[in-house]
Amino acid sequence: MKPTIKLCVFDFDSTLMDGETIDILAKSYGIGDEISRITHLTMAGELDFFESLTRRVSLLKGMSYPKVLDIMENLTYMPGARETIAELKKRGAKVLCFSGGFRIATEIAKIKLGFDADFANHLHVKDGFLTGQVGGDMMFNDSKGDMLLRMQSLLNISRTETMVVGDGANDLSMFAHADTRVAFCAKDVLKKAATDIIDTKDLTHILH
Repeated sequence: MKPTIKLCVFDFDSTLMDGETIDILAKSYGIGDEISRITHLTMAGELDFFESLTRRVSLLKGMSYPKVLDIMENLTYMPGARETIAELKKRGAKVLCFSGGFRIATEIAKIKLGFDADFANHLHVKDGFLTGQVGGDMMFNDSKGDMLLRMQSLLNISRTETMVVGDGANDLSMFAHADTRVAFCAKDVLKKAATDIIDTKDLTHILH
């Protein structure tokens, strides 16, 4: 008999959202190839997440913040995201989003998709433009695992009652603290740590 899931934590980029937020911003800013190459190496576990994140964000320096906002409002979410979150909440689970990306994206997604809370990073803005600096909750390789442990303690939820869903190497730290670990259209490095693997872009498969 499978345990009751009381806490479900989703990654955002390429999990709840169909794509990588920073790659979409970079493409709009004309530096897509350079940033997507770094993103790919990072998600495969070949680059340190903190160094990769700060390096990529620095390349966005000077980008118009109103343009960033417009892009964030029009992101494409993963098929089945809204329905899956609604069903998990109906079953009594708390649903969170941990993102190594940006709160400017996850805050909007929280309203549109209906999850309970989001933890991500902040793009620094000055005079209406990105400064190329970033800070926040999810800056390091172990940030998601650390936050998951704190949430489990706060909510009095065990690892057997926890499900995590992600696609890249920076999800490994939260995979270490959950008994149900879903690799969703994931890199090989994460599949090796998963209990369940879904290779179809439809999050409702999680419910089955």
